[in-house]
Amino acid sequence: MAAPPLMTTYTSFAISHAIMNNSLSILSFFLLLSPLFTMANTFFGAENTEGTKYDLFPEILKQEAVARLNELGKVSDANGYLERTFQSPASIRAGNLLRAWMEDAGLKTWVDQMGNVHGRAEGINPSEKAMLIGSHLDTVIDAGFFDGSLGIICAISALKALNSSGRLGKLQRPVEVIAFSDEEGVRFQSTFLGSAAIAGILPVSALQVHDKNGVTVQGALRPNSIETEENLLKLKYEPESVWGYVEVHIEQGPVLENIGLPLGSVKGIAGQTRLKVTVKGTQGHAGTVPMNMRQDPMVAAAELIVFLESLCKQPDYYLSYDGQCASSTVESLAGSLVCTVGEISTWPSASNVIPGQVTFTIDVRAMDDTGREAIIYEFSNRLYHMCDRRSVFCNVERKHDANAVVCDPGLSTQLKSASYAALKRITGEDPGDVPVLMSGAGHDAMAMSHLTKVGMLFVRCRGGISHSPAEHVLDDDVWAAGMAVLAFLETLL
Repeated sequence: MAAPPLMTTYTSFAISHAIMNNSLSILSFFLLLSPLFTMANTFFGAENTEGTKYDLFPEILKQEAVARLNELGKVSDANGYLERTFQSPASIRAGNLLRAWMEDAGLKTWVDQMGNVHGRAEGINPSEKAMLIGSHLDTVIDAGFFDGSLGIICAISALKALNSSGRLGKLQRPVEVIAFSDEEGVRFQSTFLGSAAIAGILPVSALQVHDKNGVTVQGALRPNSIETEENLLKLKYEPESVWGYVEVHIEQGPVLENIGLPLGSVKGIAGQTRLKVTVKGTQGHAGTVPMNMRQDPMVAAAELIVFLESLCKQPDYYLSYDGQCASSTVESLAGSLVCTVGEISTWPSASNVIPGQVTFTIDVRAMDDTGREAIIYEFSNRLYHMCDRRSVFCNVERKHDANAVVCDPGLSTQLKSASYAALKRITGEDPGDVPVLMSGAGHDAMAMSHLTKVGMLFVRCRGGISHSPAEHVLDDDVWAAGMAVLAFLETLL
């Protein structure tokens, strides 16, 4: 900040000298002052090519937003790492904190029976269709501070910026921020409980799914009185009442960092299937059962997992060989298919015991829904042959399915334009073309697409790392994301 005083001193001297010599016209006088006005814009605001001045709200969209992300990241059920699952004590505390911040932004707030936290600005026309903006407040185990939370905080901050400038009540339609109670599915292995309830696609049977301690979803929600299908259906929003849904989220990948830009518009989200595989054999003594007489589920599970890796690395070999898929489907899988075994458990899990049972999870994702089903079909066929050969029993359960989602072209264009405007306001320079990306990760937008048109905005994260304490977003990128949401909301004024 040393430059402005120096410029002021130089300008004052020049003006005084010119006036004393009666050689400076009024026009020249104002031309000489113009660098000061430009400098003021650099430090206190920004102006576009038409000369409109914008407030950059760094104290709200950057400093306060970053502080709130850090504060929310400390609300955890575990000591030493972040863990916040559906309807846990930390989840309730986080919801209360978000609700207070929504009220600070001038929003009317409530918590629904599924634990979703809502904040709404009615605008000029409360009866108009509402614009929904949201993300999730739950986390994975040993999580980072930005997954889910960034989207909620950016939306709240943008609305607070509108409120602080006296424009919140001028919105042409209602705008509602929703912090969804469950997206990760860690506790009940059933994702999108919060957003699926609002979209009206959560089956009543989901209330009977239980966690590792035998507590059902219904049991976890008992204080909220979700006990019947009728109560569940009351949470559903009517499509006629909603204009669209937008979600801001960290990219969870390395593309934006490689490009060198903080923001990107999303054109679609990969479809996803989660499987639970159970392999049962004969439990026995590790020292007394000969190798050729064993029915070992651990070795069978290992063979299945290695085969899954081969199948997902070379789908063209396996699927083309069996003639199950068209060439276009196989080609699309080669560019988007990923398969992961993320959890494995054994019983009785002792070093001197041949296991009696092994259970592991499979996560399959691809942009082509037909191809994803072909992969699951091929794996299941090979699984039963392998298990028969090893004389073990195998079972596959589908725990979650979500088809690929194409984002609304209109919303995507608006978000791309808002991102461009935000970056230009902050830097004062042309940022170039805002990239358009695909999402391999699942998001609440997938569930909300059953209710309304959806759009997504990705934010750069360091190294593309997510679901890890190493997850990180630069302070300036948090600012850019908040400014982009603000620029998008300004189109509703």
